[in-house]
Amino acid sequence: MLMKNIVTGSILAGGLVASASAAQWHMPTPYGDSNHPTKIAYQFAEEIKEKTNGELDITVHSGASLVKHPEIPRAVKTGQVQMGEVFIGIMGNTHPIFKHDNIPFLATNYDDAKKLWNAAKPEMQKQLNKEGMTLLYSVAWPAQSLYSKDAVNSLADLEGSRMRAYSPSTSRLADLMGTTPTTIQVPEIPQAFSTGIIDAMITSPSTGANGQAWDYVKNYTDIQAWIPKNVVVVNTRSFKRLDKGTQKIILDAAANAEKRGWEIVQSEAKKDTQTLIDHGIVVAQPSETLLKELAVIGETMEAEWLAESGPEIKALIENYKK
Repeated sequence: MLMKNIVTGSILAGGLVASASAAQWHMPTPYGDSNHPTKIAYQFAEEIKEKTNGELDITVHSGASLVKHPEIPRAVKTGQVQMGEVFIGIMGNTHPIFKHDNIPFLATNYDDAKKLWNAAKPEMQKQLNKEGMTLLYSVAWPAQSLYSKDAVNSLADLEGSRMRAYSPSTSRLADLMGTTPTTIQVPEIPQAFSTGIIDAMITSPSTGANGQAWDYVKNYTDIQAWIPKNVVVVNTRSFKRLDKGTQKIILDAAANAEKRGWEIVQSEAKKDTQTLIDHGIVVAQPSETLLKELAVIGETMEAEWLAESGPEIKALIENYKK
């Protein structure tokens, strides 16, 4: 463990953006190797290595092994690492644009999610640029649904429980659902359930399947609350130091990664939902009562988001809803 800490510390302290000719770049990601965004990240890095004939070699550090998830944006911004992948909603405290990705029932199918992304992307790029980062690509997750130890037919069934939160918006959602929000990152989920730190969570079928959710919950209610995304960003100064040919290779690989990610997400959702069923989790459609209660929460969260936002966010929503 000591050696691992020494190696990690030396990587982060080494000034990884100091030289434009450096062959080795580092890209921390928050999720494990079995998750489809991480698989795409590996393919992205491999394409760049191949097309630059090995002159740019990007090491993907999966599962928050190099940098913890909440710290990845800062690590990229400050140049500790050249690239990073992050769940958009986790940046919600820095600017309202990042909250668009976690507003429940704003976009609940993949066509709408892509439309929302296209509407939000210009403002996303603008804000990331202000923070010294350049947007490369996005990868959608399957729709987020409810895992719980007991069946849930209305919000009353969750009263008094502890709900996993992982962003400002999911904390607010847990509050409005009458539960206690508890911040838990993906690698900590199994232990958090087994020790009673949390009783329920809203996340994708992929996260549940990859984390063997059947070991700690028995019910999955397919509420399809929203379709969130990861984004991959690059330190702008580091990127601009590259020659134009290498920049183009990175941007082309990013376009390929985004196309691949949006193409496979629906098949991944079906496959992973079936995996939950195969391992004994009861997959149920939400009751009308639960859907109505959640719809009210979605309206509340959208209104709160717009109230704290400037005209650019209101224009985004108007553009999306046209």
